[in-house]
Amino acid sequence: MPYHNVPVLIVDDDPDMRTLLQDILEDHQYRVLLAQEGQEGLNHLANEPCSVILTDLRMKGMAGLELLNQAVKEFPQSNVIIMTAFGTVESAVEAMKHGAYDYLTKPIKTDELLVTVDKAMKEASLRREVADLRRQVTREFAFSQIIGKSKPMREVFDLIRRVANTKSNILITGESGTGKELVARAIHYNSERRQNPFVPVNCAAIPELLLESELFGHVKGAFTDAKVDKRGLFEESQTGTLLLDEISELPMMLQAKLLRAVQEHEIRRVGSTRAVSIDTRLIAATNVNLSEEVKAKRFREDLYYRLNVIEIQLPPLRERKEDIPLLADALLKRYKEKEISPTALGLLMDYQWPGNVRELENVIERAATLTQGTQITVEDLPHTIREMGGERQTIESGAEHFLPLEKLEQRYIARILEKTEGNKYQAARILGIDRKTLYRKLSELKNTQKN
Repeated sequence: MPYHNVPVLIVDDDPDMRTLLQDILEDHQYRVLLAQEGQEGLNHLANEPCSVILTDLRMKGMAGLELLNQAVKEFPQSNVIIMTAFGTVESAVEAMKHGAYDYLTKPIKTDELLVTVDKAMKEASLRREVADLRRQVTREFAFSQIIGKSKPMREVFDLIRRVANTKSNILITGESGTGKELVARAIHYNSERRQNPFVPVNCAAIPELLLESELFGHVKGAFTDAKVDKRGLFEESQTGTLLLDEISELPMMLQAKLLRAVQEHEIRRVGSTRAVSIDTRLIAATNVNLSEEVKAKRFREDLYYRLNVIEIQLPPLRERKEDIPLLADALLKRYKEKEISPTALGLLMDYQWPGNVRELENVIERAATLTQGTQITVEDLPHTIREMGGERQTIESGAEHFLPLEKLEQRYIARILEKTEGNKYQAARILGIDRKTLYRKLSELKNTQKN
């Protein structure tokens, strides 16, 4: 069985008992370590983690209860099972109070031993898996996972560090695709609440009739389908962090109830008269200007100020283009032996990215999938980005051949007319000039060509 890769430590000053337990466990494919007193057992644990510690309660040297106390403090991933020939209720209760997983009395029955060790092994294995997942999640949402060296992003990093361990409510603002949830997770996993739940909810994705129950829970009989009591997301995120994404979509009626939860630190389930205290770090996120929503009477002013204690504004990608090479490189690491050509990267730098980092991620995935070689070229990019190539080539060619500004302007006008299929009205609008000015410049262009 997979649990048996991690050893069982047997600590007993009776050599016959150590041998008996070792034979039973090894016959059932357990790997066993032996120690004749508590300090020797601790030395084993310092060298190699053990899922289960079987220790006698009364031994020469360090006794079982002292070993238990040290193991609980220094090796919390191990489950300690106490063994004793003096099986009294008092000693069992005392051992359990000190953190023992279970209690066996001598003479130990083989079946009871195997069942207890197996349960302790599985529970310890599960605890290790949870700890590994938490470490992985913490790494995933560390600051290093938020890519950027531009001044706006350095300011965001600094703000996250300063607010992570505060209790203040936070409002994260920014266009769609700028990474608001990623920043919220970074705040949570770099705070003292990192071991507790992070619960995200998109207020726009849940029907209005269900949203109150999802957030605050309900009691049995509160409405037709309420057949059992249900905890809401506020309770699910107890001692952790609750992210309310798309907060501007929260109905007015629920805004009032949320305001009470924020002010009083308590909620009431739908259909209940009993208040439930909450200890939840609240982070709200939106791509809408909430102050404008307040002016338009679509969002409560008092709730806005309660949520907006600290605001973190995420810059759009077009305002931090120096981060694009870093982002592209990080995204390409998901695909083996893929790189991007300098020309293709230049087009990514020129593009305005209305969908921000999320759009860049989609473009990189598409290009890495479609390219037939190891290098992403211009041909692998979407048509909307490839269109930028003409303008870029015009400018680069002008700089390369030291063309005067007048010549470069003429080439650019010709390029815009080509893109608008000769539509002078549309071309003038794109160029930011009136049609008379465009006609004059075209006339000058014709005269230049004749000469």
